[in-house]
Amino acid sequence: MAERIILLVEDNPDDAVLTRRALEKSDVTHRVEVARDGLEALDYLFALGTHADRKSSEMPALILLDLKLPKVDGLEVLRRLRTDRLTKIIPVIVLSSSDEPADVIESYSLGANSYIRKPVDFSEFTETVRTLAHYWLHLNEPPPTESA
Repeated sequence: MAERIILLVEDNPDDAVLTRRALEKSDVTHRVEVARDGLEALDYLFALGTHADRKSSEMPALILLDLKLPKVDGLEVLRRLRTDRLTKIIPVIVLSSSDEPADVIESYSLGANSYIRKPVDFSEFTETVRTLAHYWLHLNEPPPTESA
């Protein structure tokens, strides 16, 4: 299977390390790109700013999106990517500490494919990340790319 890209949008360095470690422990060998705030995520997705040299044809196969982000919050990132034809079909998994019903409802209303509350326990977190990566990167049938 060809290498695919996972975009991890996470401002907490510890959570980013834990997520990467959980992916590695789950034998996920796909490339993980990390955006540390909402603006960097949008720049990455739309090949702008510091990511202007990124090939816009290399889109992530999966986005793991935190909600509470600096500069541009996760809900606004989700809103913007769902309005663009190139990004609207990318699976977005909200991976957040928030258990606020309003965050869950708004995430789904804006087009999130799934909402997962981050488990606090590392082994639970690892199993959660393993399960979601296996489903979204191996079992799920993604829509064909425009070049197909």
